Amino acid sequence: MERLRDSKAVFARYEALRSRLPEFPDGRDRPPIVVDDLSAAFDRFDVFVLDGFGVLNVGGAAIEGAAQRVAEMRAAGKRVIVLTNSATFPTIAGVSKYRGLGFDFDASEIVSSRDVAETAMAQMPQGLVWGATAAGPASIADLSAHALEDAGQPYEAADAFLYLSGDEWNEARQARLVEALKARPRRVVVANPDLVAPRETGLTTEPGAWAHALLDELPSLDLSFHGKPLANAFDAVMERLGPNAPPSARIAMVGDTLHTDILGGAAAGWGTILVTAHGILKGLDPNPFIDASGIVPDIVAHTT
Repeated sequence: MERLRDSKAVFARYEALRSRLPEFPDGRDRPPIVVDDLSAAFDRFDVFVLDGFGVLNVGGAAIEGAAQRVAEMRAAGKRVIVLTNSATFPTIAGVSKYRGLGFDFDASEIVSSRDVAETAMAQMPQGLVWGATAAGPASIADLSAHALEDAGQPYEAADAFLYLSGDEWNEARQARLVEALKARPRRVVVANPDLVAPRETGLTTEPGAWAHALLDELPSLDLSFHGKPLANAFDAVMERLGPNAPPSARIAMVGDTLHTDILGGAAAGWGTILVTAHGILKGLDPNPFIDASGIVPDIVAHTT
């Protein structure tokens, strides 16, 4: 699999995958409003749904001013939800991570693609043995899951497979998975559709990149994505907001990536805000990417 080492390569790969992504709705192609930070959008939205990487943090470091901006949202009476495609660890670990970075989110305010995948997996036949791409313990919910490593039986013995983390996944393990699926096709669940994530040292390869490569090789595979930009992630947020959720147009999806945050938010009927200074578009003019993709945010903010 070709590694995506810069933002232009990531953009090109997402564009090549457009047939697998939601369609951008018609009638949302007006030029975006350009602002310095999210405070300029307080009057327009009642709920701010925030991506993690590129909006709240880059790797293990909080973005300067992001915690203060969240505090300002709360003071202005806004509801705040984190919607992240980070699936490596359960939500309770996410609470600890964000609190360590200076944010005050509780578990009810964090929706991860891992949560979305767990909900879907709970509706699948029970008693399956899962083989998981995992950087640590592979257990997910109450399901039996075993880490896929360089040797051992999980590839052959697993009833289904789960892309959970990309941290320790590599070409050799991917090849073993491909051969196992060629020998006996099985269900594959992807708990993080992202191709890459921005970190302090650059872009890391995420499960979505491996899953799409798998689907390129085995196009008839029973494979499902869970997380942004798919509707299942945005439905999970609406469920979390409950019966008192405001109209969709008063909800803003805030993210750094056109093909996940902005595309998914627009498809859900929400407002969208692209943050450009810290994530996938850091140091780049976003306009050529917006024009080339036709994925147009309502607002472009320099920073959180």
